Amino acid sequence: MLNVENLNVYYGESHVLHDLSFALSAGETLAVMGRNGMGKSTLLKSLIGVLPTKSGHIHLKKKDLTGTKSYQRVAAGIGYVPQGRLIFPYLSVEENILTGMEGARRPKVPDWVYQEFPVLWEMRGRRGGNLSGGQQQQLAIARALVSDPKVLILDEPTDGIQPSLIKDIAKTLNRLKRERNFAIIVSEQVLTFTLEIADRFLIIEKGRFVHSDTRENMDTTKIQSYLTI
Repeated sequence: MLNVENLNVYYGESHVLHDLSFALSAGETLAVMGRNGMGKSTLLKSLIGVLPTKSGHIHLKKKDLTGTKSYQRVAAGIGYVPQGRLIFPYLSVEENILTGMEGARRPKVPDWVYQEFPVLWEMRGRRGGNLSGGQQQQLAIARALVSDPKVLILDEPTDGIQPSLIKDIAKTLNRLKRERNFAIIVSEQVLTFTLEIADRFLIIEKGRFVHSDTRENMDTTKIQSYLTI
């Protein structure tokens, strides 16, 4: 469903992503893992269009998204939860969710959102900035999902989240993926989280993929060796 071919990305004159290629099937969860500064977030930002690509192609359901704006990629079926959540702190929870439905006529938060994230229902009138880190993460995921994406991109979703909530978020994502039929790309350093949700693993080092694995055949010791400093 999603095909990335020979992607090259630069920061100024610095070449940071080198000929990255991968494919993502419908309903699959792909974990992109690696230490800080290896290119995980850069890759995800290039997929959503926050960073321009120097060369290569990004196709979603055979539609070439290379060179398109971020809002066009969202309209085509890509949802994005950035690192740090970036919710609107002075808008209410409900208003934050509705920002993900800008194209909808008479937007209303779907019932399933509050069913899956009951804490957001309880706090729907509270400012986003007054939520805990875990609650803000749930809000950011809900905001991305109301656009009905075919691919949900999550950048470091466990960052700043307490361990008890991490498992809950993993269970919710697995359930929603089955019910709403989308695929996931997640950038992460926490192996325990990706083991809960990922079908396939790609390890990135210095802007290059250096190892790939599947859940069935994975060598956790080897993957962990790429994540330790």
